[in-house]
Amino acid sequence: MIFETAFESILANWHLILLFFTAAILYSSVGFGGGSSYLAILALAGIAFTQIRATALLCNIVVVFGNVLLFYEQKNIPWKKVVPIVLWSVPLAYLGGKLSINKTLFFILLGFTLLFAALSMWVSKRLVATSKEKKPHHGFKNSFFGGGIGFLSGMVGIGGGIFLAPLLHLSYWDTPKKIAATASFFILVNSIAGIFGLFSNPNLQVDWMFTSILMGTVFVGGQIGLRVSNTILTPELLKKATAILIGSVSIRILCKYLLPFFAS
Repeated sequence: MIFETAFESILANWHLILLFFTAAILYSSVGFGGGSSYLAILALAGIAFTQIRATALLCNIVVVFGNVLLFYEQKNIPWKKVVPIVLWSVPLAYLGGKLSINKTLFFILLGFTLLFAALSMWVSKRLVATSKEKKPHHGFKNSFFGGGIGFLSGMVGIGGGIFLAPLLHLSYWDTPKKIAATASFFILVNSIAGIFGLFSNPNLQVDWMFTSILMGTVFVGGQIGLRVSNTILTPELLKKATAILIGSVSIRILCKYLLPFFAS
């Protein structure tokens, strides 16, 4: 019975599964989890907004866990600089996930989040290319930025790496490799904190069959992206296409939920 239900779910949602698979390959190849794309895909599919955050965060965790293990083995995570960033981001991501927000506010936040994600993905190659020198880091400032990004990430349903990485590149925080490692760890711990916050809400409902299929899909995609990122796959064209998709979705969402405020 379970296998029949799973098969029916796969047939009914094959296009979403394919999109999640592609997004996982793309994002894992550059050190991210894919949360912004998962949100865009689910929003386009009309999935209940109460489930979107949980599904995106769970898929995020599955993808970036492999990234973090690899970066840890390569000793690319600068722990002394990472700790101040996650010190406040984790509890605030939990609070952001725990916070109950209405549908309109959620989609407005989602729209701006996806728009930022699209813009940062579009220029990400140039940002990495200009990051040639490191500057001294400031623990308090790192904690402040980490906390703010963590809270917003928990509210919307992403890990926050798409916000953190461009900020670190622009401030010449460290080498591109260590920034990618930091972003992966940041995404992992914030996604876990956000999930705990979400599941502390007794009204949360999750379609576990559908979500489990997506988690298995992004696990496979993430492992592929992780292994071919530096050998076979050149993600630039995929990044541009994904940025266009996310950007168009963000504009569509903002037009639908934000314009009525100005019209009234």
